Amino acid sequence: MEFKLPDSTKNWTSLIGATIALVTLLIIIFLIFISLYSTGSDSYLGLVTYIILPPFLIFGLVLIPIGMYFKHKQLKIAKNEGNKVLPFIDLNIKSHRTAFFIFSIGTVLYLFLSAFGSYEAFNYTESVKFCGKTCHYVMKPEYTAYLNSPHARVACAECHVGEGVDWYVRSKISGLHQVYSVTLGTVEKLIKTPISNLRPARETCERCHWPEKFYSRNLITRRHYLSDENNSEWDIGMTLKIGGKLKAFALDEGIHWHINSNVEIQYIATDYKRQNITWIKYTNKKTGKVTIYQDVDEPLTQEQIDSLSTRTFDCIDCHNHPAHIYNSPTTFINTAIDKGEIPKSLPMIKAKAVEVCSQVYSTTDSAMLGIEKSITEFYKGEYPNIYKTKLNLIKQSINGIKTEFNKNIFPEMKVRWEAFPNNIGHMESKGCFRCHDGNHETESGKVITRDCNTCHNINEQGYPSNLEKAEFGSSLKFVHPGDEVEESDWMEGSCTDCHGSEGN
Repeated sequence: MEFKLPDSTKNWTSLIGATIALVTLLIIIFLIFISLYSTGSDSYLGLVTYIILPPFLIFGLVLIPIGMYFKHKQLKIAKNEGNKVLPFIDLNIKSHRTAFFIFSIGTVLYLFLSAFGSYEAFNYTESVKFCGKTCHYVMKPEYTAYLNSPHARVACAECHVGEGVDWYVRSKISGLHQVYSVTLGTVEKLIKTPISNLRPARETCERCHWPEKFYSRNLITRRHYLSDENNSEWDIGMTLKIGGKLKAFALDEGIHWHINSNVEIQYIATDYKRQNITWIKYTNKKTGKVTIYQDVDEPLTQEQIDSLSTRTFDCIDCHNHPAHIYNSPTTFINTAIDKGEIPKSLPMIKAKAVEVCSQVYSTTDSAMLGIEKSITEFYKGEYPNIYKTKLNLIKQSINGIKTEFNKNIFPEMKVRWEAFPNNIGHMESKGCFRCHDGNHETESGKVITRDCNTCHNINEQGYPSNLEKAEFGSSLKFVHPGDEVEESDWMEGSCTDCHGSEGN
């Protein structure tokens, strides 16, 4: 059968377009097969297959009719057919019939590939690999922290985008600025939090965490290692009052009372990170009663209240880093000792490890070299016998410190724990004490309580060999570990005075 195309297809523009489209299509099909049978997880394969190559395919296909159009005009002029304004299709003409069938089959194939490609592109741009690994340098801190977080099995888009077309489109439009910044190298080092345009927590968090079904209370035990020669263990066990005494009263009292549907709490923070809360409005929705609390040291004028933005309290105001947690050296070194990554038997290892990890490094490589050099020289100089007889434990501790450092501190992006205060708790950042500092009062003198027992009861505390335990139904008064700490010191101030960004 003779294969013949219209004369208008015989032009360089259409030929180049057809070549580009055909080559691109073959590459896409090849990469799809590679991705189907590959056991790896290369994030750039999907980027090339579903994002970068399709525009080239479309460009090639568009060139074909453009070339045909201009060639058709040339042929009309050559044949003096100026009265025939538009191209026509006559299936009785063999070349027209061939072109028609090629176009019809090609269109069906293109629509099928477009539907498949669009679906795969959607899935790819919503995937964890795309969010965390495509811009590897920029997103490395967030991706690494995510993989080690309690939400490691929740896809990024489920929280950052959620359901619905409107938020999907909005997220992709806002993402264009990020692509532009990464491409030109103008992206900010140290991504600002909280994210101002994040979807409301009740539209994302509560898809999994149903407030009315929160458990009543939790028992938690925390193990600490002191910065003394023996790395002494200090344990504390608490009943955390996340809800009421009974499960049925989950939101009537306790910490999660703050999001009770019968309660609305609004506040004004004078800083971007929402750490300095100076004005609080509590509304009882059942009675309609409104109570205003102000920081007695920094009260706002009515003009300031009207000009500053007011935020309604939700999950993220406490759980502000549910999937991107950057722990302090004190915390992650405690964890490493617990897991056996750092041998507790090495004298002063807790104090020295925290010290070397707290230093500011310009790059990860310099941090790794600094950690190894500091730990090695410390034991070589201060404990020469340990250095000679337990060098294997020293090397193990160095590897353990490096491992935990790389999960929490990222020098290239200036990511450190101080830059991302965690509002759960109150030891290394203000957290609960942003409001519960005993300094927020109403005009009538009513104060937001600072009583520790409001949120938790201490059941046991102390050294394992001499653990103090509370009687059933009662709680212990907090005792600060270490003889050098007077009760008045921690009772009058806040934990962050010592354990903040400069503390250990």
